[in-house]
Amino acid sequence: MKRLLSVALLMPLQLAAEDVPGEFDYYVLALSWSPTWCATEGQGRDAAQCAPDRRVGFVVHGLWPQHERGWPDWCKTPQRDPSRAESRGMEDIMGSAGLAWYQWKKHGRCSGLSGMDYYQATREAAQSVAIPPVLRLLPRDVRVEAAMVEKAFIDVNPDLTREAITVTCDDGRLDEVRICLTRDLQSRACAPDARRDCRSPMLVEAPG
Repeated sequence: MKRLLSVALLMPLQLAAEDVPGEFDYYVLALSWSPTWCATEGQGRDAAQCAPDRRVGFVVHGLWPQHERGWPDWCKTPQRDPSRAESRGMEDIMGSAGLAWYQWKKHGRCSGLSGMDYYQATREAAQSVAIPPVLRLLPRDVRVEAAMVEKAFIDVNPDLTREAITVTCDDGRLDEVRICLTRDLQSRACAPDARRDCRSPMLVEAPG
């Protein structure tokens, strides 16, 4: 009896803790540095973005709904999933339809949007951020501080501040540039738990 009572008391807390679609505070746009992904996870996958003649720099990893502390994921939503054709339509900015579909399932369903509208928001968010030419046209591998990558983005995005961008690394390599955006895709400061700057000089490998 005591066990049943304990379960009954816990159930409202568990239900209240479930992530609810559309209930979030801001977005994080994650831009993945393709040469790092290709050198680590992408090996052996025959990924189109890793072809030497493509010279792919940044690709969109995802557009992630965030709380001021923490983030929702794997929400249950009544909104329509994207079609296979709509997922394939994201390959030009995300590298693959598979990544687009996964990001929809894990993060997009928490946005409160339909699959098609979430993909459109992801595209609009990506288009709102200019990629620094110094990185887009990088001729050779370099080793830099995260602050230098941030400055390069801020120089070509006047509305961007140090508080709105964070740079992550993976095994000493540039991994992602993450930019915090309001729900209407305007630059805003990242919450403290989303600021994860790489603290050591990192390798930025040239595309191709």
